[in-house]
This record gives sequence, C-alpha cells and structure tokens, in this order.
Amino acid sequence: MFAASPKASGIGQARGEWGEMADAATILHADLDAFYASVEQLLEPSLRGRPIAVGGGVVLAASYEAKAFGVCGGMSGRDARRLCPQLIFVGGHFSDYQRLGDAAIKVIGDFTPLVERISIDEAFADVAGCTHLFGTPAEIAATIRRRVRTELGLPISVGVARTKHLAKIASQVAKPDGLVVVDPAAELSFLHALPVELMWGVGPVTRTRLDAIGVATIGQLAELSERSLTRLLGPAAGEKLAALAWNRDPRQLKPHRRARSAGAQSALGRKPAVVQVIRPTLLHLADRVATRLRAKSRPGRTVTVRVRFADLKSVTRSITLDAPVYTTVTLARLAENLVRVTLADHPGEKIISLLAISVSHLEEHWDLALELPLGLADEALRPGSPTGMARWAADCAIDKIRDRFGWEAIGYGSTALEAVRSVPDAFRGLAEKDL
Repeated sequence: MFAASPKASGIGQARGEWGEMADAATILHADLDAFYASVEQLLEPSLRGRPIAVGGGVVLAASYEAKAFGVCGGMSGRDARRLCPQLIFVGGHFSDYQRLGDAAIKVIGDFTPLVERISIDEAFADVAGCTHLFGTPAEIAATIRRRVRTELGLPISVGVARTKHLAKIASQVAKPDGLVVVDPAAELSFLHALPVELMWGVGPVTRTRLDAIGVATIGQLAELSERSLTRLLGPAAGEKLAALAWNRDPRQLKPHRRARSAGAQSALGRKPAVVQVIRPTLLHLADRVATRLRAKSRPGRTVTVRVRFADLKSVTRSITLDAPVYTTVTLARLAENLVRVTLADHPGEKIISLLAISVSHLEEHWDLALELPLGLADEALRPGSPTGMARWAADCAIDKIRDRFGWEAIGYGSTALEAVRSVPDAFRGLAEKDL
C-alpha cells in the first residue's frame, strides 16, 4: 500500500513498487472533504478553523472542527449546540455547492472520460487507459488533489484500488485531505484490519447486529460463513457483504448512469407522531419528488418511506405498484399509508424526528392506460382513473406556473411551513442530477 497524508510532502511507499500493480489498481474514488462546510469556510475566510454547521433547526453538514465535538449531519440544532456551545450555524449556498462540485468533477474529467459521478461531491474514475499520458494512477491522483486545492481552494481525499468498493474505503481512510493507494498484493491485509462500518451497506442497524455477535472489523466479518451472514442480515445483504469482505466486487464504472430513484426528506426535530404533523410534511415531500418525476417523464413503481424516531432509529417501508406514480397527491397518500403501517408496527414510538419519501424503479418509457370508474377500493390511487387524470391535470398546471414564475408562486397550502424544514433538493446531491 502507498499512502500520503495531508502533512506528507510526497507519496510514501509502504509495500511494493507501483510498476507491479499499474494494470490492476486503476480505480480512483475522489471525495471532497466536509464539502458543504468547506465551501462555507472558503466563501467566508473568518470561518476557517472554527466549528461550523450548515443548517439551523437541524444540522445538514458539519465542519471537521465541529465533528471533533461529536456534531454530525441529521443532528438537531439543540443537540449540536449542547455538544459544541461555540458552534456557528450558517445558511447553505447551494448554487456555490453546485458550481464548485461541478468544477471538481471537471478536474477529474481532464484525465479520463471514464468518470462516474455518484453525488455532488464524489466520483469514481478509471485511469487505466491514460497512464501513458499522465503518469501512474498514484501520480494522477496526487495531481487531481493538487489542482482541486490550488484552483478551487478545497480539500479532497482520493483512494486508489483495484475495485470500486476498496477505492471508496481507501478514500475514507485517507480523510481528511489525503491519498491512499492500495497495493493488490496487500489489499486483504489492508481491508481486514479496518472497522466494519466502512463497508458499503453497513449502516447503524447492520452495525448493531454485527456488534451483537462480536464483529468489529472487516476481517472478523470475512471469517463468518455466507450462511451465517444471510441468517443474520437477510439473503441480499448477507451475500453482498460476504463478497465485499474478500474484495470481490465485479462492478464496472458507469460514466453515463441515470438516476435510479428520486427522494426528499424533512428533519422535524422532535415532533409528535400525529396526522397534523405527518400529513403536511409528506405532502410537501411528495410535491418536490413528483415534480422532478414529471419534469423528466420518469414515473416510478416503488414508493419508500423512512421514519426516524426520537432515538434516531430509522424504519423504512415500501410498496411496489402495478402502474407508475407521478402525481403529488397520489404519492402523498401512498406515503401516508406506509407511515401509518410503520407507526402501527412500533406502537411505543410517539415522537418522530425525520420523514423521507423516495420513488424508485423509474420508468424509461411508459404509456398511461385510461381506466373506467369501476368503484375499486384503490381507484383514487390509480393513475388512469378519473381521479388520477384530474390530479395529473392539476399538477401539470402547477408545473407550468412554477416554470414561469418560480417554485413559490403556487403550491399546496398545507405544505407552506414545511419548506423551511426540508432538506433542499440541491443539497441532496447530484446522484439524481438526471431527474
């Protein structure tokens, strides 16, 4: 493994010679460090070196100085100030996030056309075909970091490895503002020593389950049989993590990938789990999601909601439809039904801190089939029914007014207050940039 820290003057060698691995370790994962907070510190030099958080009632992002006190994204403003009394809250400059995120990805694109952007502040790149022009992958990664720092004034961490999964882990190990290159001859010793939460797919719930059986490192996870993992985590997650623990990751880069879902979320602080809170919040979220689906003519068949309770435990519920959904009210009603089921399954939970809606299984080509009014129980939720068509017509009229006069010109009255609490679409990243 080669590794460089932000304090290092160059790339130091830990094992092997780069010439031995040039044909293998060519996948880069570049990730701008504490991106939103770093942009705010770039725009306002007086904030540099100070603990800051983007947001207000809820922390959308935190600087490394704030993270040192335990402040993290999704935390309520009250809890963040309790951990860090000197914390400075700033509003988000979303157009600057877009501009600088685009500029950083463009720097990567100067070295290879094989760039897969996965969010506003991170991307994969395959440099196998351009080493004869720009040097070894390690040298390319170092040049990218230098240019992003010099031209944009932002720190960026880069991991280089043989697979996407390992490259992403390497970039996390490199943080803050560093470079880690993993030698294929030493990748398992590198990987197995790391904490299991660095793996793709290991969130808080999975981490808790693994911790309960004494699994703290990726190496300990690798020692478990796939059958044991499947029994603990389910077939899909168990099979995936068993493979990734041994760095078996055949995925290729997808430079022109399209978004597979669209979503929005609203951080509520601590609110009672009552319909007066839930219904307007979901309608607002559905409005933002359905508007994007209609704008690109990409309705979706699977609706998912996420409910986070007071203890920050999250629960998701999904439904897959026979016909794709694209109207605001229909999406909101479906989401409300899912939230109702979630709360019924957790009767002891009386406080919610976040609601989220996403739509997936997006349609590339679809035709709307008109339906006769047959008095079916779910008729109001069917897109081709008279009610569905009326909702479509109303939404199209709203879309046209907003296109001409702006988003705030018209909307659903009960959602007006929710806009200040929801995470803005621009902040949710460019993984959905094609929607």
